[in-house]
Amino acid sequence: MAGEDTYILGTVNYWCREKHFRHIQNVSFESQKKYHGDSVLKFFNAFGMLLEGRIQESIREFDSLYNNPDVNLSSTLGLIHGHRKTKVIDKDTIQNLDAKLKTERKQGSEKSYYLAGMFLIHVEKHDRAQEYIDRAVKMNPQNKDILALKGWLDLLSSDENIAVKSIKFFEDALSISGTKCLNALFGKARYLEMRRNFLGALDTINEAVVHFPQSIPALIEKMKLQVALQDWDQAVDSANRALALNSNCLMAKHYLVLHCLCKEGNYSEAANAIEDILGAFVVDEPQNAYLVDRFARVFCRVSGRNALVLQQTYALQEKAVTIDSDNPAYLSELGYELLLQNRARDAARCFNNALKMDESNIFTLTGLLWCQLLENQLEEAAKQLEFLNELKDTIGTSAELVYLNALLCLKRNNPSMMTIDLLDKATKKHLEGIKGLPLGTDYFLALNPVFLINVISDYLTFAPQQPLNKNQAPDRVLQKSLQLLDPICRAVPGLQIATYYSAKTKFLSGDTDGATTLLHRCLDQDPTSSDCHVLMAQIHLHTNNFKLANQSLEVGLSYNFEVREHPVYHLIKARILKKQGDIEGAAKTLQHAMSLPGVKNPEKSGPFGGSKKKTVDITTNERVSVFIELADAHRQLGQTHEATKVMQDAMNDFHGSGEEVRIAIANADLILARGDVEGALATLRGIGPEQSYYVKAREKMAEIYLHHRKDRRLYASCYRELAEKYPGLQTSLLLGDAYMSIDEPEKAIAEYESAMKRNPQDHALASKIGQALVKTHQFNKAISYYEASLKQGGKQVLRYDLAELLMRMKQFEKAEKVLKQGLSVENPDSDTLVEAARYMLLLSRIYHQQERYEEKLQYLMKAKETQDRILMRANVDQPESVHLLRQYAAEICGEIAQYYIQQRNHAQAINFYRDALSYSEGNGKIILELAKLYMKTEDFESCEHQCMTMLRTDKETDSANVMLADLMFRKNDFDQAMSYFERLLSHRPDHYAGLEKVIEILRRAGRLEECVKLLDMAEKSSGRAVIDAGFNYCKGLYEWYVGNSNKALKHFNKARKDADYGYKATYNMVEICLNPDNETIGGEVFDAEVDEVGRERREKADGELIALSTADKLLKEMKPKPIDLRYRILCNMVLVASKNKVRTEEGLANLLEILKLGEDVIGALYGSAVAYMILKQVPKARNQLKRVIKAGWSMEDADDFEKSWLLMVDIYIQSGKYDHATEILKKCLHYNKSCCKAYEYLGYLMEKEQSYKDAAQNYELAWRYANRSNPSLGYKLAFNQLKAKRYVDAIDVCHQVLQLHPTYPKIKKEILDKARSMVRVPGTSSKSG
Repeated sequence: MAGEDTYILGTVNYWCREKHFRHIQNVSFESQKKYHGDSVLKFFNAFGMLLEGRIQESIREFDSLYNNPDVNLSSTLGLIHGHRKTKVIDKDTIQNLDAKLKTERKQGSEKSYYLAGMFLIHVEKHDRAQEYIDRAVKMNPQNKDILALKGWLDLLSSDENIAVKSIKFFEDALSISGTKCLNALFGKARYLEMRRNFLGALDTINEAVVHFPQSIPALIEKMKLQVALQDWDQAVDSANRALALNSNCLMAKHYLVLHCLCKEGNYSEAANAIEDILGAFVVDEPQNAYLVDRFARVFCRVSGRNALVLQQTYALQEKAVTIDSDNPAYLSELGYELLLQNRARDAARCFNNALKMDESNIFTLTGLLWCQLLENQLEEAAKQLEFLNELKDTIGTSAELVYLNALLCLKRNNPSMMTIDLLDKATKKHLEGIKGLPLGTDYFLALNPVFLINVISDYLTFAPQQPLNKNQAPDRVLQKSLQLLDPICRAVPGLQIATYYSAKTKFLSGDTDGATTLLHRCLDQDPTSSDCHVLMAQIHLHTNNFKLANQSLEVGLSYNFEVREHPVYHLIKARILKKQGDIEGAAKTLQHAMSLPGVKNPEKSGPFGGSKKKTVDITTNERVSVFIELADAHRQLGQTHEATKVMQDAMNDFHGSGEEVRIAIANADLILARGDVEGALATLRGIGPEQSYYVKAREKMAEIYLHHRKDRRLYASCYRELAEKYPGLQTSLLLGDAYMSIDEPEKAIAEYESAMKRNPQDHALASKIGQALVKTHQFNKAISYYEASLKQGGKQVLRYDLAELLMRMKQFEKAEKVLKQGLSVENPDSDTLVEAARYMLLLSRIYHQQERYEEKLQYLMKAKETQDRILMRANVDQPESVHLLRQYAAEICGEIAQYYIQQRNHAQAINFYRDALSYSEGNGKIILELAKLYMKTEDFESCEHQCMTMLRTDKETDSANVMLADLMFRKNDFDQAMSYFERLLSHRPDHYAGLEKVIEILRRAGRLEECVKLLDMAEKSSGRAVIDAGFNYCKGLYEWYVGNSNKALKHFNKARKDADYGYKATYNMVEICLNPDNETIGGEVFDAEVDEVGRERREKADGELIALSTADKLLKEMKPKPIDLRYRILCNMVLVASKNKVRTEEGLANLLEILKLGEDVIGALYGSAVAYMILKQVPKARNQLKRVIKAGWSMEDADDFEKSWLLMVDIYIQSGKYDHATEILKKCLHYNKSCCKAYEYLGYLMEKEQSYKDAAQNYELAWRYANRSNPSLGYKLAFNQLKAKRYVDAIDVCHQVLQLHPTYPKIKKEILDKARSMVRVPGTSSKSG
């Protein structure tokens, strides 16, 4: 029977998952030959019809199977599903079917449960499928197909904890004797694939191919995995095997097209193959709009916008629209295809039609907007962009939308940094979509190379057009372009435009060898590419190979005569002529270039540029180059007047641009030609080292000093200055050459020796050159030097330098490989062991960056063992090196201690810090870290001992004083704590670390007003204090604590970019944004009072949205360490504070994950309690807060403790447990006497008990510590003073509130006027109240 044939079941399940609906019917039809009249096969046939959209036919088929016991459940489900998809839904029929289903499922067989579960899985009703499949498993736990289906159900779960269990069911199914279960093999392979074990998955699929050699699905999965492994040749072989079994195999054809496009770049063959696929669809999947659309999407995105390919992908997409004309996504994709063909108006029509079906589709909206920008409808596009940006919280956003903002800025000539920043944001968001995806169809769709090429093209608009030299810092735009091009070129090596842009970017970055290699690859693929030939000519010209430069230009011209109309062609030609000595020919060529459109006056280009005359793209750099080259040609010909005129035109046209410096250097040549040496030098001196052409300016100055001033000392000093400003190989060689040119060979030899040591074969040269290249950020060349030296038997010290560089470049696997090769030495000597210990320590740092913490610890321990062995040998063999070796051993122990701190294993961390001190006694840094750890674990006696040790050694004295003061405070010895701080701040008022601690202590002592004097002293101690990050951080802290949130934000913002204070400042800014009004988030006691005082809820809600958005932005701008719990907690608090149910639940889930780390994380406990309160799950919130109350207080978590206590107080008050609330409030005030919220709650409790005098006293303290700025507190204070008959005090408070908030409601009428009426007025009589 078909229901027991594991091959048929596996095949049908596969086609269902992959949405090949006609294939399901074909399998059913073919299998009828073997199992004639089988009801299961008939069910599969009906199921295929249903999925394909042939609803009425499927209903008739299901009706015929309605009463068959094997398929009754699945057929009933099919009927219900089918009736719900009809245009006119028969509710009575569905109701009857539901009733029958409830009856039948109580007495089903294992087969009927299996088929029902299978049906529900493939219609994506996984929750309902669970019941049927579990029943089937229970009835027959040895049925391999049932176990496999159960595995698939778990694997498809969104819960990773469930998905990970799926492998057990697959393994169990495969362990049962008999024919291998095809569905289980597919499931196991998919499980391994999802965990990126592609080789293991491929082995599993190979097993399926061996057991089922006629299985096309097995071959398709094999192709998929081979592509993921980038083994394109094997994927092609598998595709051909599949085609041998079925000449119309769509997926085989699909992968062959991807091979043509991605690997080979053969667009004509790909276009023909796509046309063939269109015909195959008619045969194999004639009604499958989903599959047609998917094929069209992926092909067009890797097409490189080739016209032939786009023509065929458009035909595919048209077919998808024809099959399902009611699907707006297909229509939008059709518009996108037209957009890629530059048919913006036609595309706009498609997008408009799609919008009629779905007005909120972000892809459709951005597509329409793109059309407007291409047609230069900038005002309309700007309005639409503003509208979409405002709606991004509702309809979402996309990388395309951010990119279109950048494109609008570009077209409006907005500041370049604005456009570049937007491009950065767009690419960041876009690349997030490819994370974790294996190479394949989904990856190509997410990567969308066509889109990224557009972005790169816009980036390069802002790139320098002349190659950087070795001493120049890397260009941000070029770096970003290379970062984007890297994944494209790796995934789609056949995409010629990406390879061309890579070559151009490498050339401009100074990597001419890399650029040449890439261009050769381009020309091998397409010898007719004129752009590649022109770029090759530029590279040859840059390397002074004029013959090859000329040859490249002529070859490019032979393929495209329009090249002659581009100014760059004439510019390169003129440079070649000049270098060959033909100055007159160069001048004529440049004059012709000046007459071309866009050189003197830039014109817009493109189909919608607004110019009737055909124009070409030319950059500002290229325009400036034409001017400079022409002026130089006139100068060399002695035509000074003409040269001056050209340069004057250039200075006028390009004033204020980035190319102005180049013009200044060229102008210095003209000034010099007129004999004004001092004028030329003055012009060049005005060019500073921070400017991009500084080296050229200094070389020009040196030339003037030598040839015009005849001053050899100043000539050499120019190169010495270069060597000092840009230390590295190139400048050292330049200085050596300079000494040689002025006949000072000794000095030249010294410079050469410092640069080259002995000779080019000496491997120390590679280390020095590599280090110089690293300093100038030419990492690829540095790697090449190191690798070449290692291959030639270089010293092992180079291996460490290479691995460290690879680690900095995030090439962790390569770095790991390099280091492990160094560790594979057998019978190492002492020197090899020393290097091995360094390798191990570096390996641990690499594993840390990869979050492979267990392996990190493993290699740290190995490093320590190795270093101990080295020390044992060194005590005998090299006693002079013992001191340095012991320092290194201490460093290793310190790293191990840091690991245990991150793992919150403080006891082990203390042990290893002690070990570190045993190697390096008196090491102030280690003592300080150990003292901090003792403080954290509340071992105050040991902490004090370490601090006193530091003070005795007179090292880190300030740090010791700060820590001792902090220690005294924690021991409640306030006076002693302040004495330490006064001692420190008296001689160093700008010791901001100490000042920060003082502010914290004074806050907790209830004496914040004393901070003002200390801050004034710090400000007066230095003229730079107001811009110092430390001062601004301390000032922000004070303003925050006294309730001035806005001022605090301004000060924290000034410290946000600082290396020392940046993280803390940003976190504090986020805390303020989350709770700007110092409320009890999640609390409800004071909510009712908001309306009583007339506060506008809408304004508050708007402010909260802005604040949350700011907090989210601040966190996204950070680059936290992977183990930074505070960052994770705050990110989730942003979700929780949104009070949106879905986001709050997401935040809660993440916070609960943090709590699984082991210890109680107070911040996570507080955050989860707030989330529970927002979700109205008060008992769960209370349970979390009880854990906080039971935990021991610590200074590090003090604020989280306080917020937790206050939230618990709020809960107790709500439930009427005033005694418990009062007890916690007293505890809160014990640790922070400035806690205005605690006083406010106490005032509220007293007010509830009608003890107005006590209430007024507490509200008065709250009012004081809130800096008398909170009108709500002022109102409460005045009200209770009125009730307590303190009328004058009530009047004073009312005046204070009204002075700051003149329109504050009710206070005048209800309190001020009443208080005034109760005050005795002289000369009048009144009855005593």
